[in-house]
Amino acid sequence: MPGGISKQNGQTLQRPRSTSNLPSRTSGLKEADSFTTFRSLVRDLRLLPNQYTFAFAFKACGNGLGVLEGEQLRVHAIKFGLESNLFVGNALIGMYVNLGYVADARRVFDWSTNRDMYSWNTMLSGYTRLGEMDRARELFDEMPERDVVSWTTLIAGCVQVGYFMEALDVFHKMLQGGASPNEYTLACTLAACANIVALDQGRWMHVYIRKNDIQMNERLLAGLIDMYAKCGELEFASKLFNSDHQVKRKVWPWNAMIGGFAMHGKSKEAIDVFEQMKVENISPNKVTFVALLNACSHGNRVEEGRDYFESMAGRYGVEPELEHYGCMVDLLGRAGHLKEAEEIISRMPSTPDVAIWGALLSACKIHKDIEMGERIGKIVRELDSDHLGCSVLLANIYSLTRNWNEARTLREKIAASGKKKTPGCSSIELNGTFHQFLVGDRSHPQTKQLYLFLDEMITKLKILGYFPETREVLLDIDDNEDRETALLKHSEKLAIAFGLMNTAPKTPIRIVKNLRVCGDCHQAIKLISKVYDREIVVRDRIRYHHFKDGTCSCHDFW
Repeated sequence: MPGGISKQNGQTLQRPRSTSNLPSRTSGLKEADSFTTFRSLVRDLRLLPNQYTFAFAFKACGNGLGVLEGEQLRVHAIKFGLESNLFVGNALIGMYVNLGYVADARRVFDWSTNRDMYSWNTMLSGYTRLGEMDRARELFDEMPERDVVSWTTLIAGCVQVGYFMEALDVFHKMLQGGASPNEYTLACTLAACANIVALDQGRWMHVYIRKNDIQMNERLLAGLIDMYAKCGELEFASKLFNSDHQVKRKVWPWNAMIGGFAMHGKSKEAIDVFEQMKVENISPNKVTFVALLNACSHGNRVEEGRDYFESMAGRYGVEPELEHYGCMVDLLGRAGHLKEAEEIISRMPSTPDVAIWGALLSACKIHKDIEMGERIGKIVRELDSDHLGCSVLLANIYSLTRNWNEARTLREKIAASGKKKTPGCSSIELNGTFHQFLVGDRSHPQTKQLYLFLDEMITKLKILGYFPETREVLLDIDDNEDRETALLKHSEKLAIAFGLMNTAPKTPIRIVKNLRVCGDCHQAIKLISKVYDREIVVRDRIRYHHFKDGTCSCHDFW
């Protein structure tokens, strides 16, 4: 039987003497009542606990009482000769999984002589909850048989850790194996499509849902709305939202629609949906306000954002959390209210994390406030001296203001740390195949034709007055021509050139960028949309940009 110390993920976890009084382990009186009832039962010699008694008691421990109480129960299970019972063994595995002691759950699983599909699926869910996808996949491959829960658990785990392509691959293998997905399987797979802008595959899944008469529920509708919105089809997402009134009685589809409008910069439309929620008596939750505050941020609606933030707890009973404070810092910072953003941080009931300070540091970069940027940068370094993103942000602030010595010193420290920042990467889907480009990428089979087309494209842009914004090159490069060359190799320009080469005229081009699109690329893409008469949709780390006829939907505010 496991003792008071457990090793997991290479770390030693010291179990507390008792967890029954901790808020994080308590879910009400029912679990405590279950344990008290069990104690009364074992004291009464006339009554003997059976497999169901232990199954319910272990479940109570997993739902809130704690691991030490569970291990006391396990001693009694051994005493009564029931530990090898299938129901008791499954309940014990489930208890350890729910409490996060997956290594202990695996020991019970391996020791068990009686295992069924529930045993395997519970163990699989334990690994996916912790994001241990290698172990989850190994266990999945060992399963003697699989059901829809097995497949869905693996897909959900892949989505949780950002393995979106792998999630789609598992889904296709599921179909090939003859298993039928349920609503939750489809919702998870739609999330994978949404995150990599796999519109063709997302549309196929929508058709699959209709053809197979899969009942639409709130989660599935929210997944479809989210997929279409994140794949750039906001109008269709809105049409879908407005056409299905029967499954909008819960908050999830509303959150998806508000979030969709927010990421496309449609702040008024997002606010309208929120106001309609109140008419329909749909109670907002914390996710609603994250989406709503993001909408205000992308639309530069500072007053509305302030009002919604202040009304969260008092009017709607939703206490602001770190994420909501982060949204407010982002909203105020983008609008140039840097001091007010810092005041918001100072009033937080909990200690602000690096992400919160990072949002303010990002605003300092946008508004080129070196003094505040240096001060915030020091705070970040005190919280996490190895935080690469904020160090790069501060170096970029120095570069933008031509403070090359400070920028070089900080970049040398970054280089000495051995850490590397995430390189710019853009992807485009053509005929179901994804093509990815890094900055200055020359690995694609069409590289030679691509760079010839890119040179031709830039020449056309310059005729219209395009002049590369070399200040966007955050390096100490003396030669202006070298700066210009560095800009022309940005990944989004390569992906767009590739799209123009390989699609028919008038075809919209959709690009996904893993970082915030830079000012030079933003200006260039506006001109590309005009020169080639194309609608170009770019989803960067911050939001969506719809380029058409030389303008962008963000109105140059992002």
